Amino acid sequence: MMDLLSMHKQFLQAHLSPGSHAVDFTMGNGHDTLWLAQAVGPTGHVDAFDIQSAAVEHTKQRLLEAGVLLRCRLIHDSHDKVLSYIDEPFDAGVFNLGWLPGSDKTVTTDRRATLPAVRDAVSLVAPGGLLLVAVYPGHAEGRAEGEALGAWFAALSRFEYSVSCLRIVNSPDAPYFFALERKK
Repeated sequence: MMDLLSMHKQFLQAHLSPGSHAVDFTMGNGHDTLWLAQAVGPTGHVDAFDIQSAAVEHTKQRLLEAGVLLRCRLIHDSHDKVLSYIDEPFDAGVFNLGWLPGSDKTVTTDRRATLPAVRDAVSLVAPGGLLLVAVYPGHAEGRAEGEALGAWFAALSRFEYSVSCLRIVNSPDAPYFFALERKK
């Protein structure tokens, strides 16, 4: 079985180096934020968003323990407010849709915020940069987010972007992801 997390990291690693700028649009418990902070090194920078204070606190603690907090900016706000915080291109960005791992699952990402957030994120991807969006179709909103994102990505210019979808086709509820690369 394909491991979504390992594949994510392989895609991201090709777009990150010391000094890079990365964005975690859904920080959750901070695993992706920490990985990105390590990948960009001490001269790089990571911006990370989450609407839940528990996510911000878990992430802050994880980054502090790893000694990389100073290269990160934790933003306690919705990812659809990205343009209020970031106005420069980034090399790699990640959306891991769904809910905060370990939570009661009552707070989930929602396509009404996710679609504008992805649209704005795409506008900030640097030439040669990457945006990954992991979708979890095992619940109704996750399915709706995935369908809406698929339609939106399909309408982008193939001359400016290359967009792929990696999915296990015989397991419809399995997570999958979109990978968008801005052409140079």
